[in-house]
Amino acid sequence: MHSGKTLRLRCIFCLTLTSVELERKKGEGRCDHCSKPVLLDRPIKIIQDDFNETVVNSEIPVLVDFYADWCGPCKMVNPIIDDIASRREGELIVIKIDADTAHELMENMKVTSVPTLVLFKGGEEISRSVGLEPEKIKEMVEHAVT
Repeated sequence: MHSGKTLRLRCIFCLTLTSVELERKKGEGRCDHCSKPVLLDRPIKIIQDDFNETVVNSEIPVLVDFYADWCGPCKMVNPIIDDIASRREGELIVIKIDADTAHELMENMKVTSVPTLVLFKGGEEISRSVGLEPEKIKEMVEHAVT
């Protein structure tokens, strides 16, 4: 049974905003414009301009990882969120936002350090983790998808 839920995000190949059906089979999601694959079983990098379209308007929970390439703890969080994205495909989307290029969004979200992971459901923030807190991140996700 398909719920008809979709996610709008920017294709990494053609940079066009596209809609992806969330309950499709793995590997079958394709960009509306260029037909290249859209993979939701891993974290997806977005820019701050796409935040509302991809995160706030999402029909399923979204875990947003505010990170920086130079941040050691951010790199240590990566395997955790990679696993969450893979195991929760279709139930939850994992988004990554580079803190060094999203100053306005960071200010609006009151993100003052990285890594900061913010969980959204129904367009609203429902929980947040600052720093390297693997167990808290897993609990946040479990709470959001049940």
